[in-house]
Amino acid sequence: MGKKSRVKTQKSGSGATAVVSPKEMMYLISELLQKCSSAAPSAGKEWEEYIQIRGLVEKIRKKQKGMSVMFEGHREDYFSDLMSWAQENGAACDGFTVDNFGTEGYGLRATRDIKAEELFLWIPRKMLMTVEAAQNSVLGPLYSQDRILQAMGNVTLALHLLCERADPASFWQPYVRSLPQEYDTPLYYQQEDVQLLLGTQAVQDVLSQYKNTARQYAYFYKLIQTHPAASKLPLKDSFTFDDYRWAVSSVMTRQNQIPTEDGSRVTLALIPLWDMCNHTNGLITTGYNLEDDRCECVALQDYKENEQIYIFYGTRSNSEFVIHNGFFFQDNAHDRVKIKLGVSKSERLYAMKAEVLARAGIPASCVFALHCNEPPISAQLHAFLRVFCMTEEELKEYLLGERAINKVFILGNSDFPVSWENEIKLWTFLETRAALLLKTYKTTSEEDISMLEKPDLSLHARLAIQLRLAEKQILEKASANGRAKRLHFQEKLEEGAALPRYEESDIALLENADADAKLPIILRKLEEVEEEPERPLQEHSRLLNGDKAVYGTVMEEANGEAEQENTQKVDSAPAFIESPNQKGKSELGETLLPQSQNPSD
Repeated sequence: MGKKSRVKTQKSGSGATAVVSPKEMMYLISELLQKCSSAAPSAGKEWEEYIQIRGLVEKIRKKQKGMSVMFEGHREDYFSDLMSWAQENGAACDGFTVDNFGTEGYGLRATRDIKAEELFLWIPRKMLMTVEAAQNSVLGPLYSQDRILQAMGNVTLALHLLCERADPASFWQPYVRSLPQEYDTPLYYQQEDVQLLLGTQAVQDVLSQYKNTARQYAYFYKLIQTHPAASKLPLKDSFTFDDYRWAVSSVMTRQNQIPTEDGSRVTLALIPLWDMCNHTNGLITTGYNLEDDRCECVALQDYKENEQIYIFYGTRSNSEFVIHNGFFFQDNAHDRVKIKLGVSKSERLYAMKAEVLARAGIPASCVFALHCNEPPISAQLHAFLRVFCMTEEELKEYLLGERAINKVFILGNSDFPVSWENEIKLWTFLETRAALLLKTYKTTSEEDISMLEKPDLSLHARLAIQLRLAEKQILEKASANGRAKRLHFQEKLEEGAALPRYEESDIALLENADADAKLPIILRKLEEVEEEPERPLQEHSRLLNGDKAVYGTVMEEANGEAEQENTQKVDSAPAFIESPNQKGKSELGETLLPQSQNPSD
């Protein structure tokens, strides 16, 4: 679904170009594991660490050249087998076919007219590659004894996928053969492409993604070679870094959450065929029917015969799309950048500000988001900035008195400023902060635009430059917006305009208003995510998108309204979580963290 990876035509089997002794390989693997497991580098040394890790990985890849399992021909050669296999196993797929959409890659083309909200596709559980299926496979004995596999379903799915790929008799062979042989995730970037991201917010996630993948490859290589429960795995004789990178990217771009058979919890799954759908703005239209035990997808809009069928992956930022899916969404109405803010504990008014924020359900230190659309800040961030800029007297008004608690309900409502001076301060702060962040980039927006006009720019370099340009444009917009707001409220102050005052009855009106920003903050799900402390590998270094941390980094979910117009020239599927209802169905909605879209590459 994101821009699909170009598939190389390679033949299976060619053995290694040079014989590498097990002892030599194990030495390199141990060195890689040690390097990736060492303490986090000091600030500013992350790139240096990345270069060192990448150097070790390239040594290993060179030794393993020719050892990876590859299928003959092109992936499209296997699409007809995929369709036949799906029909034989109870999938509904008579309304579309898999087709090549040029720059968009592969996707689904309607073979008849399809109405909006029409159920046009379903995939039964037995076709899904799940963690439970992995437990009941040849991987089961190792899974039962390794706590990392037990704790990280995405890693289990990646190894399960590799085992099934190595088994010619696997039930999932038609699906596995239809997958891309390479991806456009940053794991496949050349070093110079990754370097284009230096200075961006995305680079830390990219470097962490590479480090964690290398660390986990080294860990599982040693485990597969030494653990008795791994003796029958088809990976024992050939388990290359390229194999693992492929499996990681396959799962990272395709994994989704579905209910277990009894509906008591969720599990991770790969959903064949459905994951070919490309992304567009809209609404989540896929769910899981527990009664019929199948994944179901209804049409996002009307589709005429021969038109491409799209689905919506959720309100993801372009950083999430590039890092976890390998594509950039040009018309992303939900794009955003992170901004970490906090009230200093050494500040004289810290206790008062922290208490007001706590009453509003907002942490005193938090990672917020600046959005590409209007307004650039959420109600939560607006409330935080108001408290952040309050004077002692203003804080007392929100802490003492009969109406103090009620005031918290309107902290994030733009219609009711604390004071004109407070609004001037907060918008000045935002204007200045965004401008300072812009100065950390090595290039200007104009220089990036000029670079993107070069015809010989590689796809991965283009993705990196598009992403850093998008970050700058959001910051530029936020700074300009801050300036406009500052000038507006300065005029209000100079005019001596009266502050809008809320009445007690306004509280009920705010609670019933449609706009999310009108609701009491404490009653709303926070879009922003409080930053979590660094935790050791065993607890959180997710190989793929996890439900609580993505490569140990903080991500935030947008609250914006979904749009239905623009389509993205990509082909990666969405990730979602389900919430069962009384009819035995569960809606597959986006997870708080990117549960990984799926490039139907």
